[in-house]
Amino acid sequence: MVDRVNQRFGTDSYTPVILRRAHHEPPDVFTFMRAADVCYVSSLHDGMNLVAKEFIAARDDERGVLVLSSFTGASRELTEALVVNPYDIERAAEALAVALRMSPDEQRARMRSMRAQVAHFNVTGGPAGC
Repeated sequence: MVDRVNQRFGTDSYTPVILRRAHHEPPDVFTFMRAADVCYVSSLHDGMNLVAKEFIAARDDERGVLVLSSFTGASRELTEALVVNPYDIERAAEALAVALRMSPDEQRARMRSMRAQVAHFNVTGGPAGC
């Protein structure tokens, strides 16, 4: 599927999807998250909340867009994410298009809000390092 997407939408200088099938240490994961324009958490049932929050914590540049399945608990906390029903392929695709076209100013405003949320509600009960 990755090959099909890259052949259809890629160019000589742009590869839309880079698939890494291996274990990655946390510093590498954060590097990947900082490089991503969008993080899409498409859980079909509750889960992957930590991935969403790690994406937010990693984005100290206040860029990037979080797209969350409505089935994740994080979708109720992180109200500035774009929330989708992953079973509704058309609307999920529309949300991804919105995410990819979102202005830097809107990204910044949404990310600041979500970073404040993650910083306030962390595992220690106090402010996190966001």
